[in-house]
Amino acid sequence: MSTGELLSVEPQELEFPFELKKQISCSMQLTNKTNNHVAFKVKTTNPKKYCVRPNTGVVLPYASCDVIVTMQAQKEAPPDMQCKDKFLLQSAVATPGISPKDITPELFSKDSGNQVEECKLKVNYVSPHQPPSPVREGSEEGSSPRASISDNVTVPRGFAESNEKLSETRSLISRLTEEKNSAVQQKNKIHQELEMLRRQGNKTSGGGVSLITVLFIGLLGIILGYYLK
Repeated sequence: MSTGELLSVEPQELEFPFELKKQISCSMQLTNKTNNHVAFKVKTTNPKKYCVRPNTGVVLPYASCDVIVTMQAQKEAPPDMQCKDKFLLQSAVATPGISPKDITPELFSKDSGNQVEECKLKVNYVSPHQPPSPVREGSEEGSSPRASISDNVTVPRGFAESNEKLSETRSLISRLTEEKNSAVQQKNKIHQELEMLRRQGNKTSGGGVSLITVLFIGLLGIILGYYLK
């Protein structure tokens, strides 16, 4: 940033992202550092090539003003992308209430006794294109970045073994749960069959129980004990 006593200028160099046959603009900001009204005028060494809006104006005390510089479309690029064009910003203390149309060249003449400052600005051409991102060797065109990243991930051996053990444990728990549910169903079924046998035994003469019924109940008891272990 320029450190003039009247206006500070940002940036000190005008940068244009140069492209052939394309109109390009950049801006600079003028800030009044005083409690006076400051008039300014922007000149260039190549007026046919650039358009400056506004090229003259007044910046109020401690206020800012934006100036847009537009480069006309160029048919060819300069050698080595080097630009020799320059801009000159003239500033001078002005009387309060002055308008841009009242600004005359004499206002910026040091012979008139006015406080006048000048700031020279260079022009640089920069490439509008960013360098391409580096591509990992061996990657195929069209593959997604996520897939490329995952291809480079190596799972630690201990972590892989832990995953295998965890999978085996889950499989064992699932199998035991199924066996438990099957045993419970068998238990309920045996209870129902025992209850039916008891009812049938009560219907026999004298309330006694036949030998076949007793043997069948004993057999069911053995089966029930096996499933409930």
